[in-house]
Amino acid sequence: MRTSTKIFLIISVALFVANIFLTKYLLAGIVATGTGFQIVPTPLFWVALSGQVLFNIFFGIVFFRFLRTQRLVNVIFFSTFPLTLAYGGFLVYVGAVKNMTGVTAESVRATLNITQESSNNNNLLWAGLATIVYLALVFVTILFACRPLSRVEKFAGSLGDGRMKMDDFKVGGTKQFLEIENSLNKINYNIKAKENKIKQTNLEAQKFVPKQFFKFLGKSRVEELEIGNQVKKIATTLFCDLKSAAKNSKSLSLEENFNYINSYLKTVAPLIRRFDGFIDKYLGDGVLAVFSKPQNAIECAHAILRAIEVKNKSQRELPSIDARLCVHTGEVVFGIVGDEERKTPTIISDALSLCNEMEEINLYIDSKFLIAKSTLNELPQNFEFDYRFTGVLTVDDTQIPLFESLCYYPKNKREKLKKLKNKFESGVRAYNDKKYKEAREIFEYVLKYVPDDKPSYVYFNKATEKMKDAA
Repeated sequence: MRTSTKIFLIISVALFVANIFLTKYLLAGIVATGTGFQIVPTPLFWVALSGQVLFNIFFGIVFFRFLRTQRLVNVIFFSTFPLTLAYGGFLVYVGAVKNMTGVTAESVRATLNITQESSNNNNLLWAGLATIVYLALVFVTILFACRPLSRVEKFAGSLGDGRMKMDDFKVGGTKQFLEIENSLNKINYNIKAKENKIKQTNLEAQKFVPKQFFKFLGKSRVEELEIGNQVKKIATTLFCDLKSAAKNSKSLSLEENFNYINSYLKTVAPLIRRFDGFIDKYLGDGVLAVFSKPQNAIECAHAILRAIEVKNKSQRELPSIDARLCVHTGEVVFGIVGDEERKTPTIISDALSLCNEMEEINLYIDSKFLIAKSTLNELPQNFEFDYRFTGVLTVDDTQIPLFESLCYYPKNKREKLKKLKNKFESGVRAYNDKKYKEAREIFEYVLKYVPDDKPSYVYFNKATEKMKDAA
């Protein structure tokens, strides 16, 4: 019991004892006249009346706090029991007052307009009115006592549907409802803890299973992934090769070389995520990334080349990276492979083998960024960038035109290459048509204006070699 409740209880008992002695002065001030009642106040009358008012106030507080400690069934009983006693007493008195004698009975009959005549049934009317008042008071009392039930129903429904956003439930009411409130809060806490754990698990899983992979498969949680889940989509694959770094870093120990390569991968990976792509495979010193939009893959490739150039300049004491990138668009199957002990998300397509073939062309003509014709076909019309035709890759009797991006070149060189684009492409076509003399002359012309154009230099030398072989 709280200290304040103890104080209120002591005051109530003291007032009750005082009222035992003061009640006679209160009754003496209410005089029955035979035709009604008249108040004849005296100082002690007002003292007694004040004592009654204060007693009812303090006792009401103690009684209300007592009810808050009870179970619902006890609350309903103890709150309606006094009303029932008062109602029953009133009915008995109203039914009997018609036949009572004395000044007080006459005053009551006069006040309630009840006579002793058999035709006067006002006592029944008063009984009916008392019944209506009694039922209304009982209804309000029970409604008030059961009000927390509606909150419990609401909160339980929200918990069941998983729609509860509140951190704490406030049910209110008696001790029993406080216990229910604590139980609901424990359930809510456990649910939120489980949800947070699942979110954390999914966040950790995204380090191994990218969120875009979930999106492609129509899943939202790692536990939903099952072996055999697959979906076929048109996607753009980007292959970023850093193998030249391994060749240049032979002077480093194995551990130093590992950290060295990893530092560049840490530069590449965030850029892939920034352009809404995800890494499907880490291939030692390279990565295979997937994009749903080809323009994102191209912009990402340009960003990677710029970032690696900056990083090379920032650590001149270490061997520099000479990255090469390839982009291709085609049909890709996203799926889950493995067994129940280990499930692995991956893409299944000819993208990796095709990118390897494109990478060989990259090395052959000494370019940095090649784009397949299939990717250019999927670009939106408002997406513009500078590129040039560099040759044709033949895979299984299928010819795949390849194009080199010019956007990673310095501005002055890029402008010259743009002006010589048609000339360069005609040289490539002449070489492919085995018109080596014509091709050599064209590339010699290009090199006259852009001496450091490596693809032109490679084609010039290859055309020269072919001419010697033919001779």
